[in-house]
Amino acid sequence: MCGRYELHTHPAATALAFGIPIPAEVTPRYNVAPSQLQPVVRLDKDGHRELATMRWGLLPHCTKDKSIGHKTINARAETVATAPAFRDAFKRHRCLVPATGFYEWMKVAGGKQPYHISMIDGSPFAFAGLWSSWKNPEGEWINTYTIVTTKPNELAAKVHDRMPVILVVEDYARWLDVGATNATDLLRAYPADEMQAYPVSTRDNTPKNDDAALIERVEVPEPEPCTPPGVDED
Repeated sequence: MCGRYELHTHPAATALAFGIPIPAEVTPRYNVAPSQLQPVVRLDKDGHRELATMRWGLLPHCTKDKSIGHKTINARAETVATAPAFRDAFKRHRCLVPATGFYEWMKVAGGKQPYHISMIDGSPFAFAGLWSSWKNPEGEWINTYTIVTTKPNELAAKVHDRMPVILVVEDYARWLDVGATNATDLLRAYPADEMQAYPVSTRDNTPKNDDAALIERVEVPEPEPCTPPGVDED
């Protein structure tokens, strides 16, 4: 699963990494939590990549219950093409979710320890995402998104039994192209040898904490896998 992540890359670097025009200033975020607004990359009506701000927790266009968004922050790769909550978005609205790292939690003596997982070189990357437009009772359209998860690679498996799908750069175009219906083969674990994982401050447990110190390494005892606090397993 993926219940928290972070994006702190400079907007110009984000634009270069995802092949979009230099976007408006994007505030660095070090502790993104469900229901919060974050940028995603999607195709506009002319087929060009654009940056759009959306709320994390997908609301299918036909749902009448907005509380479902708390249960749809992740979509399982194994069922994303068939699950009622996600299959329409999979066919019509795929996106890239920019990130520079994500968090998973593990048991340690006395509590739960967050781990930061990222690329070894610290470069930005993209989660495979889906998005949807939902009309609230007041008639306002709200754009929401979800992050696709899969079985973990060897590194992430030491922390949790799921991980977000991280797409290789060469697959960005095919994932965004909803005409490429056979895109489920892209939903696999990213190579472990290009990634790193290390323990970080338990201040990450609280979403209101959002600063650069949250991604700094700390020393902790050898942990055992567990579920992030306050987040159900997907």
